[in-house]
Amino acid sequence: MSDRLLDWYDRHARVLPWRVSPEARQAGVRPDPYRVWLSEIMLQQTTVAAVKSYFLRFTERWPTVSDLAAAADEDVMAEWAGLGYYARARNLLKCARVVATEHGGAFPDTREALLTLPGIGPYTAAAVASIAFDRPETVLDGNVERVMARMYAVEDPLPGSKPQLHELAGQSTPAERPGDYAQAVMDLGATICTPRNPACGICPWMGGCRARDLGIASDLPRKTRKKPKPVRHGHVWIARDRDGAWLMERRPAKGLLGGMLGWPGTDWSEDAPEAQPPFPATWQELGEVRHTFTHFHLRLTVHATRVAARPVDGLWIGPEAFSPNDLPTLMRKAHALAAGAEALEPAPAPGV
Repeated sequence: MSDRLLDWYDRHARVLPWRVSPEARQAGVRPDPYRVWLSEIMLQQTTVAAVKSYFLRFTERWPTVSDLAAAADEDVMAEWAGLGYYARARNLLKCARVVATEHGGAFPDTREALLTLPGIGPYTAAAVASIAFDRPETVLDGNVERVMARMYAVEDPLPGSKPQLHELAGQSTPAERPGDYAQAVMDLGATICTPRNPACGICPWMGGCRARDLGIASDLPRKTRKKPKPVRHGHVWIARDRDGAWLMERRPAKGLLGGMLGWPGTDWSEDAPEAQPPFPATWQELGEVRHTFTHFHLRLTVHATRVAARPVDGLWIGPEAFSPNDLPTLMRKAHALAAGAEALEPAPAPGV
């Protein structure tokens, strides 16, 4: 099975900016552990298509783990803006700094040692050990789960079947070229053994696929029905002064959107919180933006005003330093709603 899959991978491997091609790898080019690790952190709960541009920007700006370790927190958070799951960015910096200061800028080469680093869990440790260092570790992402569930006709639903799928994936991992094999199974799931309408007729493993034989490949893996997500509500307040500066805040390091720039606002709760602006003014209610987090949906009411002078101290960011691209997606949505509003045009100076 592994020989057939690797032969397929040698001819059909996806071209990805963090990957060493099969030809280059067989010619002796080794993957850069930093690039493998960075891609795996970015790819957690995020698609390959969404990650590519972020990965290229990060590696152009910080080409080594030591460069990343020396970066300012706010610069890294700004580059991460829009990618979501911001705890990953905070852990990214923690891990980079530990690697730079305690490991001489070189990643450990075993799963066990990688697990001691901040922000690296069992999956990431196995992926980096396998892909970067060719260790025969079991790499089990969503693509691999789907492939294994179909190959062995595992009908127990996820997430309960995850241990069984992990065991099956481990039994299938070869001692030869385990890093290429791990990427080959991922590619198989991403391009042929897809969630809907798998292309079984061109699959290198179709001859041994039990789910295909049973006619249930498209039904697997089964998943336990999730509970409906609750809806939370909140308010944000967008203000500009006569110079075009924006009143902003940096969110607490812990929690959702931790460490990111955002607009002053209320807490988010299922009972709509009271609208309490950061200062008295003529606020215009512009409407509502919606965003979905892992555990809940959010409906955020956006208010805006312009002021001739700054009524409160705080983080006022001038137009030359402000970029919507530095904001997390939720705050960017609020800005987009407000961007065309007359209420946000810089207020004229007194007497003008």
